[in-house]
Amino acid sequence: MENISDEFEFLNELVKGLASQFGSNCEVVLHDLTGSYDSTIRAIENGHITGRKIGDPGTNLGLEILRGNEVNGNKFNYITQTKEGRILRSSSWYMKNSEGSTIGSLCINFDITELMMAEKTLKSLTAAGLQTQIQESFVSNVNDLLTAMIQEAQEKVGKPVAVMTKEDKTRMIQMLDSKGAFLIKKGGERISSYLNISKYTLYSYLENSKNNVNRSETV
Repeated sequence: MENISDEFEFLNELVKGLASQFGSNCEVVLHDLTGSYDSTIRAIENGHITGRKIGDPGTNLGLEILRGNEVNGNKFNYITQTKEGRILRSSSWYMKNSEGSTIGSLCINFDITELMMAEKTLKSLTAAGLQTQIQESFVSNVNDLLTAMIQEAQEKVGKPVAVMTKEDKTRMIQMLDSKGAFLIKKGGERISSYLNISKYTLYSYLENSKNNVNRSETV
């Protein structure tokens, strides 16, 4: 295959078939990477999951492949998060022509947000009697450390960002503050972006949580 258009009829049916097989929580996308990156999506099913449609651009992973930063771009069963905070389990296959140039990709994004909530409920029923476990992160740079702290705090809250209430986010921010996350350079920016809130809102939640702690201590 030299171009996506050569096998578009088959690939389009494959996109529809995979989406039908796995249901409305599974987004399937066909990208044509031979033209402008502003408009790579040739076919898409269940685009409501990421809010995309035919004619929309590709992701940062596709750019890395085209840039040559990845020798073999195929990635399977990795976790991503939408801007609304929904958790996706994703896989991406890249197609090449006879010269070895990348011409397109087929991507699957399965929304596991509700499944994670169900898993949390099951764990709460089966974890009785387990001893406390100390989690320590050994990383090579401070950004990875902040990522580990954010993930640990989210696990303790027990919800994906998409279904967190204001109280949940405030609790998560309070936990991160107690662990020293805001001492990391641009920690506030990373945390506000992850929680899909503004920096003003972030520090407002943080200030409110500190005031509530101070009031409880003086009672």
